[in-house]
This record gives sequence, C-alpha cells and structure tokens, in this order.
Amino acid sequence: MRENKINVAGFSKNDLADAVAAVDDWIDANQASFNQSLPTPFRTGATTVQKAALFGYVLWRRIGRLWAEEDG
Repeated sequence: MRENKINVAGFSKNDLADAVAAVDDWIDANQASFNQSLPTPFRTGATTVQKAALFGYVLWRRIGRLWAEEDG
C-alpha cells in the first residue's frame, strides 16, 4: 500500500502540473551549478544518473521519507 502523508488539498491537477514543469525547468537551469557544487572526485567519477539519484536521495531525506543512521 502507498503511504500518503501529504495533504493534496488546496490546488488542482493543473496547478500541480504547472509546478512539476516549473521544478523541471529549474533543474535544467541549475544543473551546472549543482554539478559544480559536488566534490571533485564524485563530480568527475559519477554518471549523470548517479548524480540525479543523489539529488533525489537528499530530497527524500529532507521530507522525511528516507532515514539514515545519523538521523537518529
């Protein structure tokens, strides 16, 4: 079963679609900045898919959907 902890009231499907497009555009516009922020060994050794997975991992941890040992 899916766990839904997010309240989705307050916006329409079209609003959500617009927000998804905006985030996607933001990622495209900031991809170089994100890449430059990575430590050189990871930046030069990781694939684009691995870097995207890292970005997703950090986001999922920020919203409390993934936990690591250091989170307590």
